[in-house]
Amino acid sequence: MQYRTLGSDLTVSAVGLGCMGMSHAYGAPADKKEMTELLAQAVDLGYTFFDTAEVYGTPEHPHDNEELVGAALKPYRDKIVLATKFGIHFDMSSTATNKPLVPDSRPEVIRASVEASLKRLGTDHIDLYYQHRLDPKIPIEEVAGVMADLIREGKITHWGLSEATEDTIRRAHAVCPVTAIQNRYSMMARWHEDLFPVLEELHIGYVAFSPLANGFLSGKYDKSSRFDAGTDYRSVMPQFQPENIDRNHDLLTLLQKLAGQNNATPAQISLAWMLCKKPYLVPIPGTRRLSRLLENAGAADVMLSAEEVSVIDEALNDMEMSEVFGGSKIVSK
Repeated sequence: MQYRTLGSDLTVSAVGLGCMGMSHAYGAPADKKEMTELLAQAVDLGYTFFDTAEVYGTPEHPHDNEELVGAALKPYRDKIVLATKFGIHFDMSSTATNKPLVPDSRPEVIRASVEASLKRLGTDHIDLYYQHRLDPKIPIEEVAGVMADLIREGKITHWGLSEATEDTIRRAHAVCPVTAIQNRYSMMARWHEDLFPVLEELHIGYVAFSPLANGFLSGKYDKSSRFDAGTDYRSVMPQFQPENIDRNHDLLTLLQKLAGQNNATPAQISLAWMLCKKPYLVPIPGTRRLSRLLENAGAADVMLSAEEVSVIDEALNDMEMSEVFGGSKIVSK
């Protein structure tokens, strides 16, 4: 596994592990024993960067993921970087089947959240603490001030923002230096590339969630792929709809071609493209399979030249492709 630095001094594996689906993926619960073993295997493979959140669960059990990740990784705590998030909760007053998420970054709520996350994760500090979504009622300067206090108190060592604009990043960073942002990014979701200049100016890392477009860019799905409408959210994701497989034909063909030329898989090319694009980009694909852990880790060894990355970008710029899940600048994750 290769390694890189977020911000000024947070060293992480070049490919991290997004842990959200390890408790509930696409609506279906996971086997906790199997996921505990998988997390241990990830450490053995060189993964050091693990991403969770206080709401990566169900409305009834929102903290499942932090509890799973904390217990599984406790024996390796001195070898890893733990990232989690605050700032949103399920609206339990809603009668909707899928409870909406409500932003809440009041200082007293943040302080309660960090204490609860520390307890669930079984640790005395959080390595990277993100505001999960902006709270329009609380100035970002006030949130950044709380982060500075938590850093002084040793409860967190670095902080970040998820789905923030350039203005918000600059205002937050002026109060307490931001280590990383976490936004959606993939060959099918490039709308945050306009943030690259400010990230480079301020030396802020970019952690990319859904780097494989929810698995679509692995090239393992076609028109015959079926997903359970009752439990699998991919059944309604635009990129997986049968009529969109044809629209994405050129993209999948490009991935297969590049994979063949580089003795890699389409998923590895998708990850290598962003790894070779910017030194501060760190993808965090999620998986429940050891084979995918191995495959994703191998992406860090696929070297694409700056010219090859540029050619890929130009091809993507002119390529027809379908909408992708979360296809807007403000999305729920």
